[in-house]
Amino acid sequence: MVGWWCMPPLYILLGLLLLHTAPWCSSAAATEDTLTAGHALGVGDKLISRNGKFALGFFQPAASSISKSSRNATSPSSSWYLGIWFNKISVFTTVWVANREEPITHPNLNLTQLKISSDGNLVIINHAAKTESIVWSTHIVNRKTSSINTTASIAVVLLNSGNLALLANSQDMLWQSFDYPTDVALPGAKLGRNKVPGFIRQYISKKSLIDLGLGSYSIELDSTGIVLKHRNPSVVYWHWASSRTSSLNLVQLIKTTLDLDPRTKGLINPTYVDNDQEEYYMYTLPDESSSSVFVSLDISGQIKVNVWSQASQSWQSIYSEPADPCTPPATCGPFTVCNGIAHLSCDCMESFSQKSPQDLEFEDRTGGCIRNTPLHCSTSGNNKNMTNSTDIFHPIAQVALPYNPQIIDVATKSKCEEACLGSCSCTAYSYSNSRCSVWHGELFSVNLNDGIDNNSEDVLYLRLAAKDLLPGSRNNKRKPKVGVVTIASIIGFGLIMVMLLLLIWRYKFKCCGLPIYDNPGSAGGIVAFRYTDLVRATKSFSEKLGGGGFGSVYKGVLSDSTTTIAV
Repeated sequence: MVGWWCMPPLYILLGLLLLHTAPWCSSAAATEDTLTAGHALGVGDKLISRNGKFALGFFQPAASSISKSSRNATSPSSSWYLGIWFNKISVFTTVWVANREEPITHPNLNLTQLKISSDGNLVIINHAAKTESIVWSTHIVNRKTSSINTTASIAVVLLNSGNLALLANSQDMLWQSFDYPTDVALPGAKLGRNKVPGFIRQYISKKSLIDLGLGSYSIELDSTGIVLKHRNPSVVYWHWASSRTSSLNLVQLIKTTLDLDPRTKGLINPTYVDNDQEEYYMYTLPDESSSSVFVSLDISGQIKVNVWSQASQSWQSIYSEPADPCTPPATCGPFTVCNGIAHLSCDCMESFSQKSPQDLEFEDRTGGCIRNTPLHCSTSGNNKNMTNSTDIFHPIAQVALPYNPQIIDVATKSKCEEACLGSCSCTAYSYSNSRCSVWHGELFSVNLNDGIDNNSEDVLYLRLAAKDLLPGSRNNKRKPKVGVVTIASIIGFGLIMVMLLLLIWRYKFKCCGLPIYDNPGSAGGIVAFRYTDLVRATKSFSEKLGGGGFGSVYKGVLSDSTTTIAV
């Protein structure tokens, strides 16, 4: 028998690697849809639904334009998540994320696995520490443990619908991802509530394309109906009534609206169910194999119906609600003006700059804008009600005013302005129809009149430092007008031509001497003389003929001895 010392180094290395990984649970096969107890899913492994439409695994988020084939390339995010995505779509698109609030950031990803724990939960385990730590868990409660003798009977399956199900004995549903959605509703997923335990299926937008944490907006069905909310502070900005009659009418309204567009006609079948156990909305596809469709709660706060275009190899948002992307509160962050005419645009107010331009690349607009120059305001001595301020106001016309104004009882616009200047925390005011409104602190939801859902003609007077609007201020620089540029260009060109002609004349004068013409008498033009020639012709200005307002005049004779001149 050959000793181990005679084996090639490559075999020794492979043997050591096998020994090193022996204590670990075996990984799931890449083409399986089921993960059973005693097996684990690591980074690089994935479950694939039987129809091949969905995949489950660990991933790094990236902008939606990055294709699935390049998703493991350098990513702007260092966080890793466990989630489900469309497996056959070239643009990497997630539909569910497990650890939204607990991304995996430690560098040794091989120490992270998905498996079924000893208590029957589906968990993400981190082995980086000396003891195992749970990153995420299904936290099963009130499950029927009487029918479960051992965790060996528990398995997790990625269904053809994109639903991840934790099953006991291959049939008892212990937990499913459709009950804990993120920001996407797939066909067959419910938007609603269980009446008995009071369980609500709530969809929450993500923060950005690379931060999948809980964002600013949510949609749910409560006792009053379907509500779209801004989460913090809680503000309802869209609502559908929930009585049985109006809810059924809502389904018909959705069908009618979708049928008006050839792209959405007959695309989905919305349904509504209300019984003693639960109340929910759901939609299905007439032909699940014909198209890829999902409904999402966008980062902007809009509900969108998205359809995959095979021709353009991209997702097309064919329906949005609310129609105006500026309707959701604070969608652009503080001190911005939202413009939804063509697409969502967030412009900084006068003398403000973007707080975090890099966040805008990944559709996180919550940072808004910050002042270029601090306000100049101070209190007078011990009297805090008396202020000294040199600040001025800049009008922003045709905008929807910010929410939560403070109403001031004054009779004129000038008094309203004084009231705002009288408080160092006041940042803007508006005066319309004898009503004075002032705002303190950051300004949100200032939306331009875009003719969609906003036709406001109000004017907001923004408080600025005086030097921001002074002529020549770097914050008040404007592009020069076209006419000024044109005139300046013409004048500059003319000056250059005059200088060029003078240089040519001087060069010719020096080279050719006096006179410039070969025959002064026949030239018929002006003849130029050098000073030395004039001294010679007048014999050093010896014969004076007279004088006047232009000085003395002397007689001279040119070198041809026939032409008499007066100098």
